[in-house]
Amino acid sequence: MHEPLIPSSPPDQAHGLRRLFAQAGSRLVPVVSNPHMAFGGVLLERLCSALAEQGARTLVVDAAEGAPAADELAVMGLVDCIERLSPDVSYLAARTLPLRYADSQGSTAPFLQAVLDAAPQADVVLVHAGASELSRLFARQTLATQVRPLLLAGDHPASVTHAYASMKLLSLRARLMVFHLVLGAAPGSPRAERIAAQLARCADTFIGALLHDWARVDPASHATEVAPPGLARLARTMLLPAPAASVGTHSPCAPFDNAVMPAAAWQGSGCAQALN
Repeated sequence: MHEPLIPSSPPDQAHGLRRLFAQAGSRLVPVVSNPHMAFGGVLLERLCSALAEQGARTLVVDAAEGAPAADELAVMGLVDCIERLSPDVSYLAARTLPLRYADSQGSTAPFLQAVLDAAPQADVVLVHAGASELSRLFARQTLATQVRPLLLAGDHPASVTHAYASMKLLSLRARLMVFHLVLGAAPGSPRAERIAAQLARCADTFIGALLHDWARVDPASHATEVAPPGLARLARTMLLPAPAASVGTHSPCAPFDNAVMPAAAWQGSGCAQALN
């Protein structure tokens, strides 16, 4: 049976959100798209491969700008629109699709429930979209400690600035305060660790958010290669239940806990210039 295009509203906000996280084996992960990098798809492929190495089946819901448009069959139901790419990875073209599920308050959270209903076999659902779209999807999260957005960036300033701006928007609109980062950079990049450190310090100092963990991925690597240690660790972390910890506590995985943040705004002489 196909689900209705716009499901009826739950008795209260928390009721619907409890349903989202009560489904065993389903982990919703917002993945923030980044238009300032040409290899975002490669990073997603590597992440899916790393999750598969951990035994997880992944559904990629691609609602980012520039993603394929949703199939016309989506108006009838999502099940027939999910494409199986491999035994472990499935794909749903979903550009503009969440807006069809918008409720009277502008939230598109009902789309998340429709996705979970359509793909109960998925262990992880990666929702790839811009920060504004993800805010509409996740803004009502009363269980915010269960949702940790994943940022994508390259080792050049424009993409990192966009990642930081996305953190700020998601923290303000959706109260999402704990993030992960996948950084596309060559193995010999001298700036990768510095970028992660600066991004973490800016998030902590100016937003009060936490960059919990990060991994460097070589954009030239093949999807079938064994995941590098950092990405494998991040995949394991994503599959663990998120602890209800205070946002101010840094993860022991992060290599930048004791660094001191320059007293400057991102576009001033601190964060932005340090990445040049």
